[in-house]
Amino acid sequence: MSEATEFWEGFYAEREVWSGKPNALLVREVAELRPGTALDLGCGEGADVVWLASQGWRVTGVDVSATALKRAAAHAAEAGVADRVEWQRHDLSVSFPDGEFDLVCASFLHSPVAGDHERNHILGLAAKAAVAPGGSLVIIGHAGEHPEHGPLPTTEEVLSGLALGPEWVIDTDEVVEHPESKAGTGLDNVLRLRRQGLRP
Repeated sequence: MSEATEFWEGFYAEREVWSGKPNALLVREVAELRPGTALDLGCGEGADVVWLASQGWRVTGVDVSATALKRAAAHAAEAGVADRVEWQRHDLSVSFPDGEFDLVCASFLHSPVAGDHERNHILGLAAKAAVAPGGSLVIIGHAGEHPEHGPLPTTEEVLSGLALGPEWVIDTDEVVEHPESKAGTGLDNVLRLRRQGLRP
């Protein structure tokens, strides 16, 4: 069992974090996009996946914790969207889902057992490559100093790690005051990036 698997299995064994509410910042960024295929990285117990599926997206939810994915599947079934969702278990530093997606989202992909190098690798290589032409990459993270994770990367640092080419357009680059943020500052970073091209 990898360090990440052990940590997150222990995390979900000790608590349930399901609120039934999607991330409000994700809703803001995605609500006007045309539904297609979506990939949610670090989906946890599946609130964002369930919301996306309810909006017409066909969603692949990915997490390292089998416990979280089992709960997420139950929530999707309760919401009547199980037929629009696929669940996959990946330690994203080791493996990644196949295919391209119209939307790739990573919300609060912070981990005390993965450093900035691993996070940059996941976002800057695998996640970026998984966005289909015309699709969007949405990255939401806590800003400032986090009580568990320490100093967190700014949007400028995240963009630097992504090393975007000329085919990418930045649609959103904001630091937002978010009352539900678990960062000590109550601030969250929001990036929405669009890969130029035509969606089918």
